[in-house]
Amino acid sequence: MPDQRIYLDHAATTPLRPEAKAAVEEGFAIWANPSSPHGEGRKAKAALEDARARCKAALGWDGELIFTSGASEAAALAFGQAQTIHTAISAVEHDALHRYVGEGETEIPIGEDGEVDLTFVAQACEPSAVLETGGENRTLVAVQHVNSETGTIQNITKVAQTVHDANGLLLVDCAQSAGKYPIPDGADMAIVAAHKFGGPIGIGALLVRDYALLKPSGGHERGYRRGTENLPAIMGMAAALECGGIERWATTVEQQFDFKNALYSGGEVLMPGLQASHIYSVAHPSLSAQALLIRLDATGFAVSAGSACSSGTLKKSRVLDAFGVPDDVASRTIRVSLGWNTTAEELDAFAQAWKSLL
Repeated sequence: MPDQRIYLDHAATTPLRPEAKAAVEEGFAIWANPSSPHGEGRKAKAALEDARARCKAALGWDGELIFTSGASEAAALAFGQAQTIHTAISAVEHDALHRYVGEGETEIPIGEDGEVDLTFVAQACEPSAVLETGGENRTLVAVQHVNSETGTIQNITKVAQTVHDANGLLLVDCAQSAGKYPIPDGADMAIVAAHKFGGPIGIGALLVRDYALLKPSGGHERGYRRGTENLPAIMGMAAALECGGIERWATTVEQQFDFKNALYSGGEVLMPGLQASHIYSVAHPSLSAQALLIRLDATGFAVSAGSACSSGTLKKSRVLDAFGVPDDVASRTIRVSLGWNTTAEELDAFAQAWKSLL
């Protein structure tokens, strides 16, 4: 058992970076409402806009940025306010996105190569597939950049080309990739969550190519959000983003993939499609996911079984099912996810603990 607990559930939440903590504490001194017209409010507004510009620069985003309370609110804003009348969503999206999709919407299947079926994407954007409710017939297509359970990377450039050729709009869930990798080219909107890259919990953003893509809905964030901005958290998010991406982590990408290879001894790493280096679904030959979580937790390792929003139930993973993983294998699968402060020694310790369970 390691001397200290080893945290490998960064896809759920990653620890706050020291730089982000310092920025949050600085933000507490700027306590006024950024919408207030007096001097205190103007000072808060200046800090807010400075943080917005810093976030956009760090993300490499030249469109607009609307601060939200996190990825779930960003998704709700996108689905609820997009200037479209039809939605198509990939079968492996996070539950936070699926809950906003109603009856009559299109679910895009996943091919054997782990990529979304572009033929279905194109069909979903055709006028004949869009509900005739008046206005312009456009489809909002939602596709995750990096899958939160398997680490599968979708080719957003190809998806965007297909969507735009059919006059659709593309919403990309970048919760697991923003702050690690660049925002993919072709996104009309993108979802960002600060607590996935070392920023505070409870802050995120919806990146929008143009405000005209959305219907106004509130008195804040230029009229596109309800609720006063959380300035301390916003400042913490900007500081976390400025710490750099995955290339500046405690482990290199090569070490992360070496760790993946070490997990193969007697087990199986599920890799449907192109694989990110920081999220792995690992299947044990015989033990259930619940038994694995209990044993690993007892020996000092924090991992999970799928998405944090649904893993508490330990029910069948909708995502693994959509990727074609057999039920029996899915029931023996855990998720191991790395973060900015994961060390090579911690990866070696987990690899040894995993081998001891085989």
